Amino acid sequence: MGIELKTRVEKQIGSGTFWIETGAWAKQAHGSCVAGYNDNVVLCATTTAPSKPGQDFFPLTCDYRERVAAAGKFPGGFLKREGRPGLKEILTARLIDRPIRPLFPKGFYNDVQVFANVLACDGQVDPDVVAMNGAATCLQLSPVPFIGPLGAVRLGYVDGEFVPFPTIEQLENSELDLVVSGNMDSVLMIEGFAREFPEPKMFEAVMTAQKYARELCELQLELVEKIKPEKMEFEPLNVKPMYDALMEKYYDEFRAAKKTEGKIARAQACDAVKEKAKAELVVEPTEETDEPNLFGPDYFEVGFNDFVERVVRDIILSKERLDGRGVKEVRPIECAIDVLPRVHGSALFQRGETQALITVTLGTSKDEQRVEGLFDEYSKRFMLDYNFPPYSVGECKPYRGTGRREYGHGNLAERSVKSVLPNPEDFPYTIRVISDILESNGSSSMATVCGATLGLMSAGVPISNPVAGISIGLVKEEDGRWITITDIMGDEDHYGDMDFKVAGTQNGVTGIQLDLKTNGISKEIIAQTLKQAREARIGILRKMLSAAPRPAEEISKYAPRLLRTVIDPDKIGLVIGPGGKTIRAIQDSTGASIEIDNDGTVNVASVDQESAEAALREIERLTATVEIGKVYDGVVTSVQNFGAFIEILPGRDGLCHISELSDEYVENIQAFCKPGDKFEVKVIAVDDQNRVKLSRRAVLKERGISDRPEGEPELEERPERQERPERSERRERPERRERRERRERFE
Repeated sequence: MGIELKTRVEKQIGSGTFWIETGAWAKQAHGSCVAGYNDNVVLCATTTAPSKPGQDFFPLTCDYRERVAAAGKFPGGFLKREGRPGLKEILTARLIDRPIRPLFPKGFYNDVQVFANVLACDGQVDPDVVAMNGAATCLQLSPVPFIGPLGAVRLGYVDGEFVPFPTIEQLENSELDLVVSGNMDSVLMIEGFAREFPEPKMFEAVMTAQKYARELCELQLELVEKIKPEKMEFEPLNVKPMYDALMEKYYDEFRAAKKTEGKIARAQACDAVKEKAKAELVVEPTEETDEPNLFGPDYFEVGFNDFVERVVRDIILSKERLDGRGVKEVRPIECAIDVLPRVHGSALFQRGETQALITVTLGTSKDEQRVEGLFDEYSKRFMLDYNFPPYSVGECKPYRGTGRREYGHGNLAERSVKSVLPNPEDFPYTIRVISDILESNGSSSMATVCGATLGLMSAGVPISNPVAGISIGLVKEEDGRWITITDIMGDEDHYGDMDFKVAGTQNGVTGIQLDLKTNGISKEIIAQTLKQAREARIGILRKMLSAAPRPAEEISKYAPRLLRTVIDPDKIGLVIGPGGKTIRAIQDSTGASIEIDNDGTVNVASVDQESAEAALREIERLTATVEIGKVYDGVVTSVQNFGAFIEILPGRDGLCHISELSDEYVENIQAFCKPGDKFEVKVIAVDDQNRVKLSRRAVLKERGISDRPEGEPELEERPERQERPERSERRERPERRERRERRERFE
């Protein structure tokens, strides 16, 4: 069976070619395409199903999978088949979902699934953004009423230049990692991280990315124009009669309820109005009829949601806010550090009714997280976990592990803080931060950023600058009116048009994330948001610094003491010893834990400083090189008539000549020293054959001590020892004297 002809479009973007094909693969899907950038290939497909009776929400599901076979690799571990999606796949699925969700018409409740599968990866460019473009394209090729096009691009900043679709190598040297989705005229989604990028530069980056997104939109439109897909007919539920009745009878009452102080009290007041309206307006059907019951229960739920949205938006547009704040006012903030005993660092950050409890743990390199995927395996030495239990919003429901939202918020906070962490050479600890959201009423991810900064300073992590985060909301009307509001609450997020999170230091932005419920925002709104976010961030930083002006001078006494040195890689075997005998002996004698990397980096960890230092000294002694002029603690290994051989380093000894053993005359070297004796000796020379010459006499002279008995005069003050008599004057042995006399008689 032959393969059908396919339709292809392509365009040069950046240093590569972006292309899209359709018509050959996955033809039973309602819409499918293959998207690629150079040798990266991603298959994207979408299907849809009718909505379920009574459904009042849009059930969009996005999935993204990276089979490591796409990079010519086997999965690691015992099982050689991929299982549930990993963190990278979950985060990419969220990147696909967030910009396409607002481009479906209001009231469209059909089930829609979008699936992206990486088929080939060139190991240079991350295929996640390729999948985002492919997902938008397959939706446009399907019957669903998706309002496309939608382009997505990753932008780096290398050597002062913006780079579209940067390689992994370029991203390592880039000051920016920014993903932007947009249509022909505006921006719909932003997610990026930077090294304290100034706001004007970040605005320029977003606008540059939007330009490339527009080029990708043009490419998609070219393909759609060739295919001319048929779109399904869609009529939203007619809730206007119910909506008009609610607006006429309950607007003022509900508006007053929405301005009740306190989240729980506000919800109770609003529920009371809802139940009253439901009892008075809903008409149960009395007989079967083909005519829709415009005042039935289904119409009430949808109409009431539209009614609540209108009331909330009117309150914001009047610049009153639900809790009476000004449009740029931040809720009251409370900060505290060291709120928990025993842990290595802790903090509590509260802004309004959003509260984050932070716990920090310091570990060694063995605690690093290994990450594998399409690209080279690497280690993470900084991890931030975000937890959102049901009680934080007063709900009672099963808590079945980490959800996609928690992974996304944790990643946003982690990467927003990561850029201010010290280098491993300066602070070689593995760091784990846990954020438990104890209360939530909007912007808990930004509360996590603020709390994490306080927790790190509590733990004594020498961060370069404190980081704070804030969320900016938006209400934009069809008549052109719009207003941005600082520090949005839950209802302002839910019924508003934007959740624009910005994290950073006093110097610039470190993390940025934009989610929209509308079909895009203009550059004027983006510029205003960045300005407004900076003003709020500086105020929050001042409040945080009043609780923790600087990182603690010392880490917790319960944290491991971690010392680091670098040895010659050729001497790693010497430290480990045969079968690990040497390194085990050091660990057993000192109680420290020792880890050695292939590049010769040695990490020594212990619960106390003294043990770590003892282990480090032993390692340095094992791997040290002989230095002329340095004094060593030596051990006599053998004794000869001309001197003693003394071991000064493991496996390395030198000769201390008999004349250098003492500042006194040594008549019998066997009586002076024996194997096992310990001496301090100084290296006085290393010859061309790498033979070491030692001197104990030089050490005695430097120390100002002597081997002569106490009270005995120095050598030059004792006449009997000052000069040795001539041979003829020396006392002869009897046998020598007898031989000499016989010789003289004979002569």
